[in-house]
Amino acid sequence: MSRQINSVAVLGAGTMGSGIAGLCAERDRKVLLLDVSMEAAEKALDRILNGRPPALDTPEKASNITLGTLADDLDRIADCDWICEAVIEDVETKRALFERLEPLRKDGSVVSTNTSGIPLRDITEGMPERLRKDIVVTHFFNPVKVMRLLEIVPGVDTTPDVVDTLASFCGTELGKGVVHAKDTVNFIGNRIGCYWMLTGLHHAATALDEGLSMETVDALMSGPVGLPPTGLYGLIDLIGLDVMDFVGKNLAINLPAGDVGADFTAFPKAEQAMLERGQLGRKSGGGFYRMQKLGDGSKKKETFDLKTGDWRDALNIELDDTHRSPDGLFADDAEGRFSWHTMGGTLSYAADLIPQISDDVVNVDRAMRWGFAWAKGPFELLDALGPDRVIEKIEASGLHMPKMLDVLRNAGVDTFYRNDGTEFLGVDGQYHPVPAE
Repeated sequence: MSRQINSVAVLGAGTMGSGIAGLCAERDRKVLLLDVSMEAAEKALDRILNGRPPALDTPEKASNITLGTLADDLDRIADCDWICEAVIEDVETKRALFERLEPLRKDGSVVSTNTSGIPLRDITEGMPERLRKDIVVTHFFNPVKVMRLLEIVPGVDTTPDVVDTLASFCGTELGKGVVHAKDTVNFIGNRIGCYWMLTGLHHAATALDEGLSMETVDALMSGPVGLPPTGLYGLIDLIGLDVMDFVGKNLAINLPAGDVGADFTAFPKAEQAMLERGQLGRKSGGGFYRMQKLGDGSKKKETFDLKTGDWRDALNIELDDTHRSPDGLFADDAEGRFSWHTMGGTLSYAADLIPQISDDVVNVDRAMRWGFAWAKGPFELLDALGPDRVIEKIEASGLHMPKMLDVLRNAGVDTFYRNDGTEFLGVDGQYHPVPAE
C-alpha cells in the first residue's frame, strides 16, 4: 500500500507538538493542532509565530494550521494522513489518548508517538492490531526546527511501509536526518548521551578529588574529543538537573538486567543536594555555573565549586598539548584517567549496544552527531583513536570486551569504516555500503 502524507494531526501543543506542527505547516501541509483547551492551542500558535526562534519562517503559512481541543475536535483526525501524538511523557496518558483516537482515524493513516525514551511496546500493549501495525515512535529533538536528528522506532508489529513512509516524508519534506532505532529504553541518542552525562558526573567527582577543577573537566569533555564547548557540567546546566533526574529514574526502571549504566542512574551526593534545593541549571538562574551582572553593566561567570559548596569566579583553562586531542584518553595522569573512564567508557558502552539498540554502527554515529552535536560518532571516534589501542587498554584492564570491538578484532580489520567512509563494518564481520543520509 502506497501512503502519502498531505495532512497532519498533532495531538498536544506543547514545546514538541508546536514545533512539529510549525515545521509541517512551513512545508505546506495542512495541520490540525489539538490541545487540552483552545486557550492552550492559541498560546501554542503564538509560540509558533513569535517564539525564539519561531517555528515558522514564513508567518503567512500559519494559515495551514487549524486549532482545536482534544475533547471536542478529536474526530477531525479522520481527514489526516499522519497522526502525531505529542502529549506529556506519561504512558497512561498516551495509552488513554490512543484508545480514543484509534476508532476515529482512517485506514491507511500512519500514527506516531513522540517520546524521548518510553518503549513503544509499553504504549501499545493490548491495543488493536490495526494500531500496532500502523504506529512508530518519532523522536524529534528540541528545538524541532533546528535539530536535525529524528529517531524512528518501529514496534514488533509495525509494517515496513509505515516506517518507509515516515522516513521518506520526514527526511525529504521536513529535512530531518532519520536514524533507525530499536524499541529499547531511550533509543539511541539518549541512551548513549545520558550514559555519558550520568557516568561523567560520577567520574568527575573522583577527578575533583584528584585535584582537577570543574572547568578542566569541561575543557576535557569538549574540544579534545569533538564535543560542544558546554562540556559536561555546562550541558547538564542547559538540560536541567530535574530533567536528568527524571531520565535517571526512567533508566533505573527500564534498563535491561546487567546493563553497566544501572550503576550510574542516581546522582552523586553533591548533585543530589543541588537538585533538592532547586539549583537546577540555567532555568533556575544557576546550577554548576551562573552569570552575575556587575554594577557597571558587565557580566562575570561564576562556578559553584562542588568541593567547597560555594560560588567562586570561573577559571579560564588552557589544556596542554597532551590533553588537547583525543589521544589524551591514553595519558597516565588525572586528566587522562577521567577522560578514559568517561569518554572511553562511553565508547565502550556504545560498542556493546549493537545490535541491541541499532542494527549497525552508522545509525549510532549519526544519532550522536545529529542529536548531540558530536563532531564524530562513537565508532568514528574509535577509528580516530585506533581501535587496536582501545582493545589493548581494555584487555590490560581486564574489562569486558564490547561486542563490536570483538567483531572488529575477530574479523582481523583495523577500523569500523573504510574506503573514505563509504563502507562500514557490520555485526557479521563484513563491510557494507554506508546508506545515503
